[in-house]
Amino acid sequence: MARQRSTIRDVARRAGVSVTTVSHTFSGNGVVNPATQARVRAAASELGYHPDVVASGLRKSRLGVIGLVLRPAVGERPQDLSDVDYFPRFAGAAALTSLEHGYALMLVADPTVSGAPVTAYACDGIVVTDPVADDVLVARLRSSHTPYTLVGADVNDPDDPHVIDIATPAITDRVLDHLTDAGATRLALVNGVDPIEWNAATEQRYRERMREAGREEIVLYAPETEGRAAGVRAADELLALPQRPDGVYCLTSEHARGLVEGLVARGVRVPDDIRVVCGSDADSLRTATPSISSVDLQPEALGRQAAAAVLRQLEPDLDLRVPEPDHGRIILRESTAPASREDRPRQD
Repeated sequence: MARQRSTIRDVARRAGVSVTTVSHTFSGNGVVNPATQARVRAAASELGYHPDVVASGLRKSRLGVIGLVLRPAVGERPQDLSDVDYFPRFAGAAALTSLEHGYALMLVADPTVSGAPVTAYACDGIVVTDPVADDVLVARLRSSHTPYTLVGADVNDPDDPHVIDIATPAITDRVLDHLTDAGATRLALVNGVDPIEWNAATEQRYRERMREAGREEIVLYAPETEGRAAGVRAADELLALPQRPDGVYCLTSEHARGLVEGLVARGVRVPDDIRVVCGSDADSLRTATPSISSVDLQPEALGRQAAAAVLRQLEPDLDLRVPEPDHGRIILRESTAPASREDRPRQD
């Protein structure tokens, strides 16, 4: 039989004080002399009592909790994120920033998904990564006047004032420049399909760059939920083109791993024949053969920025400064190592 939980009345009886005195000791309200406070806390410790923080938070209209909703891909399960560096690093930095200012960060489910718990609605503020187009959750947060911050914009609402800039066009420029500097002259994009800024803005900037240079636009689409198999299919599609590319920007890590595996299995030399850069770093890229160059999306800096943005809404007088990310830093690995001069294609 489960042991009955001690109550505030049990603590009051053990300490020989009123229930109000116990309440004031834990809430900080009222005036309780230090000796009495020590007696109350000792009694609570002996009984294993702790105050109901949820009830207390509801009375104060604040729990001291910021919720984090990770939306890397529509329908993707949280356990599928284990090989992605970005999200654990982002969440860790956001949690530490929150903690430094008296708040906890809690990973919560998207409450707009059918059957999901609605824990997010109890949080004081919400951080949403990669909001989707016409995001239902964002609409609900606005209507309930819940403080929120988006990491990346809703592609159909780019003027939302509560957005952390992920600098996708600038990152795309750095990647395309890196591939060109590595010797590539015919560039392709393997993009995701989810309706998020990262996908949409990357494709838009890629196409702009190709048009400016008078080059063919080569864009393939790989569903995020299909992982490495979609990357292998992309390799086959690229090799089936009348003129195959010699440089590929592949946004997601599992697609990039499958892409390189597919190319190598079909006798393509990476990077001598085709150079590959992935848009987000992961452990699988470091251990691949060949290892795959990638973009450091600066998740720690973005996590600190996101948490700070919500904290400033909750505490307008808070003096909080966090570093700006170095958007688009390339982590150089074997997949874009410069080709030898004799292997480089001639440029007209």
